Amino acid sequence: MKVGVIGMGAMGTGMARNLHKAGLLAAVWNRTPEKARAIADELGAVAAVDPASLARECDAIITCVSRDEDVLAVMDAMAGGLSAGKTVVDTSTVAVDTAKQSAAKLAAANVEFLDAPVSGGKEGAQSGQLVFMIGGDADTVERLRPAFDAMGKSATHMGEVGSGQATKAVNQIMVAGINQGVTEALAFGQASGLDMDKVIEVVGGGAAGNWFLQMRGPTMVKGTFEPGFKLGLHHKDLTICRHMLDTMNVALPIVEMTLKHYERLMAAGHGDEDISALYRDKRQLFRGGNKKSL
Repeated sequence: MKVGVIGMGAMGTGMARNLHKAGLLAAVWNRTPEKARAIADELGAVAAVDPASLARECDAIITCVSRDEDVLAVMDAMAGGLSAGKTVVDTSTVAVDTAKQSAAKLAAANVEFLDAPVSGGKEGAQSGQLVFMIGGDADTVERLRPAFDAMGKSATHMGEVGSGQATKAVNQIMVAGINQGVTEALAFGQASGLDMDKVIEVVGGGAAGNWFLQMRGPTMVKGTFEPGFKLGLHHKDLTICRHMLDTMNVALPIVEMTLKHYERLMAAGHGDEDISALYRDKRQLFRGGNKKSL
C-alpha cells in the first residue's frame, strides 16, 4: 500500500513519520512547499507538486488540514489524480456535513472516503498513539488497518460517513470540560500558596488524575503554553459543536462558557497558544477578588 499525506502541520508530520517507519509513506504535500520538501528529504519520500499529483501516485491519501473550507478545497484539488479503488481518509476536525459533502464529491469517481478525526494531540501523532474515530465503510477501514496501526493505538469504526466527526464532537466537548476543571483547580491551588508540583503529583495519582493534568499541568503553572493543541483550533471545533447543538435546540454550559473564555484570550493574542492558556483566564479570578466567572 502506498500512502500519501496532505498537510504537514504538527499532526500531519507526525503521521507521515510513522507511516514512513512502517514502510507505507510514498508522498507528501503542503500548501507551503518548503515544509513538504523538508519532510520529504528527511524521509526519502516524494514532495508532490500538487494534491492531484500526490493522489495519482498513492493508493490511500491522508488529509490533515485545519478548516472545513480547506478540506473541501483539497478534495477538489485532488480530483485530477483520483481514480476508482483509491481511498481518501480525512483526519481533520470538521462538520458532519463537510464529511458528507466530501464523500459525495469522491463517490462520483468511485473513490472511497473515510472521515477519521483523531484524538491524542501532537504527542500522539509523534509517538504513533493517536485514537481514530472513523465514519464510512467498515470493509474499507479494515483494508487500511495497516496504515491506521502505523499512526495510532486504536482505530474504531463508528458507523456511516459523518459518524467519526460526530464522535469527535463528543471528544471536544469533554476536552473543554477537562480544560475548565483542571485550569480552575490549579489556579485555586496556586492562589492557596501550595507547592504546585506536589499538588499535580498527588492529585494526578487519585480519582481526579487525567492526561491533561499530567501533560499540561506542570507547564501551565509555570506560565508556559507551547501548543500541543492550539486554543484557536479548539474554539473552531467548539463552534462546530455549537452548530450541531443548535439543530437540537440545546445550549450546553461548558461549550458556551469555553467559547466565551477562548474569545477573550484570542482577542488578547493567545489564540496560537495551547488550550492550557485558559489558565491565564483562571488566574485572573484570584486577583482582586473577582467573583465573575464568565
